[in-house]
Amino acid sequence: MSATPTTYSFGMIGLGTMGRNLLLNLADHDFAVAGYDKDASKLSLLSEEGAGLPVRGFAELSDFVQSLQTPRSIMLLVPAGKIVDSVIEELRPLLAAGDIIIDGGNSHFTDTDRRAAALEAAGLHFFGMGISGGEEGARFGPSMMPGGDQQAYQVMKPMFEAIAAQVGGEPCVTYIGPGAAGHFVKMVHNGIEYGLMQLIAETYGVLKQGLGLDNDAIGQVFTQWNAGRLQSFLLDITKDIFAFRAPGTDHLLLDDIRDEARSKGTGKWTSQVAMDLEVPLSTIDTAVALRNLSKYKALREKLAAQYSTMPQPLATNQEAFLAQLEEAFYFSMVITYAQGMHLLSKASEEYGYALQLAGIARIWRGGCIIRSGFLNDIYNAYQQTPELEHLLLDEPVAKLVQQAVPGARTVVAGAITAGLAVPAYAACLSYFDSFRTARLPSNLIQAQRDFFGAHTYELIGKEGLFHTQWTPEHEDAANKQDIHVGEENKQERQVQPNQ
Repeated sequence: MSATPTTYSFGMIGLGTMGRNLLLNLADHDFAVAGYDKDASKLSLLSEEGAGLPVRGFAELSDFVQSLQTPRSIMLLVPAGKIVDSVIEELRPLLAAGDIIIDGGNSHFTDTDRRAAALEAAGLHFFGMGISGGEEGARFGPSMMPGGDQQAYQVMKPMFEAIAAQVGGEPCVTYIGPGAAGHFVKMVHNGIEYGLMQLIAETYGVLKQGLGLDNDAIGQVFTQWNAGRLQSFLLDITKDIFAFRAPGTDHLLLDDIRDEARSKGTGKWTSQVAMDLEVPLSTIDTAVALRNLSKYKALREKLAAQYSTMPQPLATNQEAFLAQLEEAFYFSMVITYAQGMHLLSKASEEYGYALQLAGIARIWRGGCIIRSGFLNDIYNAYQQTPELEHLLLDEPVAKLVQQAVPGARTVVAGAITAGLAVPAYAACLSYFDSFRTARLPSNLIQAQRDFFGAHTYELIGKEGLFHTQWTPEHEDAANKQDIHVGEENKQERQVQPNQ
């Protein structure tokens, strides 16, 4: 194919790291592609890196649109939010009915629903697609999560399958579901990512502050873990970080980086949606909170000066503790994935996404940031039982958890006793212990709510809602009776023992 075609089969708006590399990936697979960006430096970089490939950059939006074959297929890879709406409004007058717009950024799923409805009314196809893998993934094979307009996806399917990461000969892309399903799944993916990154950071803290290991020894631990059952992209890059020296120095660049973690909001969105759907995500919630806490650097320094920050000795047998720490990380990794999959399951019911959780786990096995060996276990669990209520109910996964939980208990107890912060590890363990408890002490919370606010409660073995006059001064007025709230929202007095 000529490197300078006159018409192009696909267009990209936004030639930053992700957009440019995805476009070059397409060109590598012999698709003639065009890009548009207002930044001349990004156009120059595309021209330089795309030399000899069927790719061209445009500085004028109208020229870019006119260069595309009809019906046109255009992807947006621009920052989420108002910029997406602005680009769409600028683009719409230049398009014709039947053209396809794809939002490949990290848009909030409710925005995707709104945009899809507006563009459908204008005769345009639109769908949102989550893309994971960072710079390397975009260039050589990402994991992609398209959802929404299935007709439009079928048009794009051959192109996306050609450029996606491959695992076992299968492309890491699949149609996720209707509406904003693609962006919702990518949001949850990012929430899991937050949780795993926080666990790795806490592990670093335990190794450095609790065991007193130097950077080389810490790097060796992560290298060994990544060669075993903990193999994952995040551990792979972590071991590389512990081998990277600051240019011109003999120390790690890591040691020069400020301990203030930033974010773009997708982890927070995951927690917010989980709260709305009443799905517990304690590990992800904790990871979001700790990124926020890390930003209070000056306050942390004041508190460090006021309170002793010297941890107590963590372990007398370092080798044994490292084995327990590996178990603790494995256990916590499983719990973090399980929380994310539970949210996807409940969201699928609430929003009518009809998510195939096995398919989602399958495409996360390659190309994406949260890829790991354990995703094969997740895939097998949902492949075997598509309607699995919770990942922890899968028998093979349950066996893995039962084997690893003793290490988690030892590590969390030891770290807390030593004064080391391991909030994500602790959240994983508490989540597990709460979910495996058949009768929680939540009955007391219901009694308290009814006491101070007459919010009612439910009784074991009896239908309906009940309210009690709890204080002695109300006993005569209540005639030692409880109020039963009927199904038709009527109140009637029934003689019940005082609760």
